[in-house]
Amino acid sequence: MPAKKLVGLYPGTFDPLTLGHLDIVARAVKVVDRLVIGIATGTGKSPLFTLDERVAMWKREAKTLARGRATIEVVPFSGKLQVDFAREVGATVIVRGLRAVSDFEYEFQLAAMNHELNSEIETVVLMADAQKQAIASRLVREIAMLGGDVTPFTSPYVARMLVKRCAEMRKKR
Repeated sequence: MPAKKLVGLYPGTFDPLTLGHLDIVARAVKVVDRLVIGIATGTGKSPLFTLDERVAMWKREAKTLARGRATIEVVPFSGKLQVDFAREVGATVIVRGLRAVSDFEYEFQLAAMNHELNSEIETVVLMADAQKQAIASRLVREIAMLGGDVTPFTSPYVARMLVKRCAEMRKKR
């Protein structure tokens, strides 16, 4: 009987997708057989990019991350709890990234709540590379909106998309 494949879910709004996110995926594919990147609509957030744009960004960037270790699938989700979406995609592990000590309390609470909602799904927290720990989507958006250089924080493709979107938004003001 073949071994059961370990499926992980890496959920987030990813607005925008950063090098920190890519780093967590590169680490996650070393641990799971299949990784589903769940792109959330972002309850209570006003995303810079549409859900379809964020899915397209991930599909483009994820191509090089599996490196033969795991399969990667990019799937949008909305109006569902992470644990419910994880169950739908067959995941038994929710992958979360941890950048700094300040993230720990939120991630700890989220993991505890998810475990209470579904004790069959575990949360695995992966540490971001030290060079990428300061990168936060919110800060990258702010840098882009103020015309700063975002290339150290995102892939070249995402940087171009971000600069273009922010320039469009500044013109509308």
